[in-house]
Amino acid sequence: MRNIKARVIYNNRVSAGFYGMSIRSAYLAENTRPGQFFEVKCPDGSGTFLRRPLGAHRIHKDGVEMLYEVVGKGTAALSGMKAGQELDIIGPLGNGFKIDRTKDKNSEAILVAGGIGVAPLVALAEALAARKERKIQVFIGAKTKSHILCEKEFKKFGCEARVSTEDGSKGTKGFITEKMDVYLSAKRYPLNAKIYACGPDGMLKAVAGIAEKYGMQCQISMEERMACGVGVCLGCPVKTKGALGYKMVCKDGPVFDTREIAW
Repeated sequence: MRNIKARVIYNNRVSAGFYGMSIRSAYLAENTRPGQFFEVKCPDGSGTFLRRPLGAHRIHKDGVEMLYEVVGKGTAALSGMKAGQELDIIGPLGNGFKIDRTKDKNSEAILVAGGIGVAPLVALAEALAARKERKIQVFIGAKTKSHILCEKEFKKFGCEARVSTEDGSKGTKGFITEKMDVYLSAKRYPLNAKIYACGPDGMLKAVAGIAEKYGMQCQISMEERMACGVGVCLGCPVKTKGALGYKMVCKDGPVFDTREIAW
């Protein structure tokens, strides 16, 4: 983890209210793993004091990319940054996804994304695809079609992507967890098949229940307001089944095994 100043390569609008920002940093490119995040300082004049936690969306040879949604004045100020400007960023932070290093051509990964939860799963899909032997199924859900992100990116990595929207404007109508459950119910899975998910708490709880139903391992990246990013402010607790009762999403996560969480 370092506090560095990095140059913005691009900061483009990818859909209504969503932006992708790429920055140049050899250190972050070398040290960031899928599922980790960064604490980003908003531009001067934005009227914000706290940094914004943004996940690693892509990990390039010369830097990293972040996908974010404009939800307040901090992210609105970030969306106005231009190529060549300097970004103050701390990272990489947190614990990322654990990727099974054993080679098995019959293994399968199930990625489940809700809304902006696609952000860290693209980096994960790229890392899994680089292993070549793993089948990757992706389930993308959102409220409406304008919030369906990264479908093309997943397909570029050889993933099979399925889409659901709550209003039926794209893909099937309903929750993406329902589509995932139907898919799993029709399959016979190898014991090492795994689920990876990121999205709102309600979706993650549903995914955890489905994983338990089919006896599958499941890792989730939790979305919380992480003010400090290192567990000092105690602002992002999640209740767990361990003796301590609670863990901090920023320091102990943001990726957890669903069996740890006290839903």
